[in-house]
Amino acid sequence: MYLAGVAMGSEAVVEQVEDAHPDDLVARRLRDLGFVPGEIVRLVARGPLGGDPLLFQIGCTRFALRRAEAARVRVLPAPEAA
Repeated sequence: MYLAGVAMGSEAVVEQVEDAHPDDLVARRLRDLGFVPGEIVRLVARGPLGGDPLLFQIGCTRFALRRAEAARVRVLPAPEAA
């Protein structure tokens, strides 16, 4: 599953950011922002009519990503809270 497909308000765990090609600057920037394996990400909001941008939260920080950028982040469903 990819970050672009996460349901509103749900959490996911980053598995990896996929590089489109060697020296991929977008993938590097996503990792620099905190989209690294093991981080929990939550979809907070969507743009008008369910489009771009998508607003994600990692910890206390929020990031707006285009759907194309979010589609490069592979995630797993977050484990249920106990």
